[in-house]
Amino acid sequence: MIIYLYKRITLAILTMIAISLVTFFVIHAPAGDYVDYLHQYCSTIQCPYAVETKEEMEIIRNKLGINKPMLVQYWDWITPIVFKFDFGMSARGNKGIWAPARLILVEMIPPTLYLAFLTILITWTLAIPIGIYSAVRQHSIGDYVFTFLGFTGLAVPDFLLALVVMYLLYAYFDYSVGALFSGEYQLASWSVGRVIDMILHLSVPALVLGTAGTAALIRIMRNNLLDELSKPYVITAMAKGLSPWKVVLKYPLRVAINPFVSSIGFILPSLISGSIIISIVMGLPTIGPVLLGALEFEDIYLAGDIILILGFLTVVGTLISDILLMIIDPRIKLDG
Repeated sequence: MIIYLYKRITLAILTMIAISLVTFFVIHAPAGDYVDYLHQYCSTIQCPYAVETKEEMEIIRNKLGINKPMLVQYWDWITPIVFKFDFGMSARGNKGIWAPARLILVEMIPPTLYLAFLTILITWTLAIPIGIYSAVRQHSIGDYVFTFLGFTGLAVPDFLLALVVMYLLYAYFDYSVGALFSGEYQLASWSVGRVIDMILHLSVPALVLGTAGTAALIRIMRNNLLDELSKPYVITAMAKGLSPWKVVLKYPLRVAINPFVSSIGFILPSLISGSIIISIVMGLPTIGPVLLGALEFEDIYLAGDIILILGFLTVVGTLISDILLMIIDPRIKLDG
């Protein structure tokens, strides 16, 4: 067990080093930098942060350190993150033209994680029992209904579903689900009412965001469980007079649920990156639109920080899924 964990943790650390290197050099691949963008942007419209001369451009580059060699820039970027939890400066922070990237991340990551965890909760709560029912009641009316709804969920774009839901709630129930809080709770201190209001506002985008994932996981659970139900050990157990539901829940389900557990490593980053359009449509203060804006404005350090965090979530999630799979499925060897 200890050797298994040591191998997995060592591999996770090496993977994070590789992710940080690839992230840094990829975000530096496009020509130009934020200073060039700011110079071009302010040359077309009135801008309070005008950068007109080459001297001003060099001053900003020196301040950000983006005129140093690439390896030096990488070292200056990654070492404060590892040892000081300092993510550097953002060139378009919401506290002014320069702001610590950590302030932006601290503000945006909590609602992003709230939305992601609520989406996972809704997805798994719906997908697992529906998938089990569809497998056990194969070719029944309920199975056909859930199959139809599943394919519909996969076919309808998330942003279109979000717009339809927002319209229906506002037109027929006079309820707005945009933003993270209602007007009376925007600046209020934390309370039970504020938490409930946030959950209500996040439940709709979480349901919209989890529609496609729920549909896909239902099909995975159904197909895997059908494959297990046809195996001799299940047929033998049922022939001995055991309750069908008891047999299904005790034996085949443990094997069929493996894909759910193995997908933990990809759920959080995929939800965070996939919620960009939903967050823009529904006005949610999540990390997705911030990443899109950072890439658009060539804010390389903020973009790199967010991508690095997504990579970290993937590595940690994969490590957790490996450990859970080892516990759930005894066929997985510790020395694997």
